[in-house]
Amino acid sequence: MKKLTVGSLFAGIGGIDLGFERTGGFETVWQVEIDDYARRVLAKHWPHVRRWDDVRTFPPEPADEWRCDVICGGFPCQDVSVAGNRAGIEGERSGLWFQFARIIRKIRPRYVIVENVSGLLDRGMGRVLGELAESRYDAEWISISASEFGADHERERVYLLAYPSEKQRCYVLHTPASAREFHREYFHHWGKERDWGLGLSCGCRLGVIRRAIEAGVFRMADGLPDRVESRLGCLGNAVVPQVAQWIGERILEAERSLR
Repeated sequence: MKKLTVGSLFAGIGGIDLGFERTGGFETVWQVEIDDYARRVLAKHWPHVRRWDDVRTFPPEPADEWRCDVICGGFPCQDVSVAGNRAGIEGERSGLWFQFARIIRKIRPRYVIVENVSGLLDRGMGRVLGELAESRYDAEWISISASEFGADHERERVYLLAYPSEKQRCYVLHTPASAREFHREYFHHWGKERDWGLGLSCGCRLGVIRRAIEAGVFRMADGLPDRVESRLGCLGNAVVPQVAQWIGERILEAERSLR
C-alpha cells in the first residue's frame, strides 16, 4: 500500500509525525510551527521536509502544492485547559482552531487528526464538530492517557479523527482493548529504549523534571537557561509518539478495509 502523506500543523517537535512514521505507512511532507526552537528540532530530524512558520498565512499559493492525505495537529490549549484562563475555543490562543478548520477546507485531506487537552470537551468541542460538519467531515474521538502506553504520568488527551462525510468510515478509533493490546506488544521495547526518537530523552518526563527542580538541579531563582527552558516547553507540549502510532495503525486498518 502506498504511504499516506502527512501535513503537520502546530507541529511542535514532531510527536505525531514521528508516531505516524513509525507505523511504516505514513510520510511527512510538510510541517507548520511558529516556535523557533521547535523548528530547529524539526529541521534536524526532518531535514528534507518543507516548513512554514505561521498557520495564519498557510498555505501559500498555489495551495495545490501543499495537498496531502492527512492533516494532523494539536492547536493551542491555553484557553480550553482547566489550568488556563478558560476563555474557551474563541480565546486568543485556542481560537487558532479556526485557522486549522480553514486549512482543512482549503486542502481537503482524506483524514484529519486533532489533539488537545480534555478541557476541550467542555470548552469548545461543539464548535470544533460544527466547523467540521460545515466542511462536510464526520468525526469520532477518544480520550487517551499517556500512562496507557507505558508513560509514568497521566497526560490525558482528546484525539479526534475526521474524514469526508461521503466516505462513510465509522469507528476507526474502535475498542479501547486495541490500545491495551498495542501497549502490551510494545511496552518492553519502550521501557528499555527510553527514547522518543527525537534526540530528547524520556528521562526528561514531567515527573523527573519536577523532582530535579525540587532538588535544585535547575536554579529557579535565577530562571532556566534559554535552551533548557525551550526544551522543557517543547517536551511539555509534545504529543506522545506511541499514542500517535496507535492512531496511525487504526487509520491503516481502515484503509485496508476499504480496498
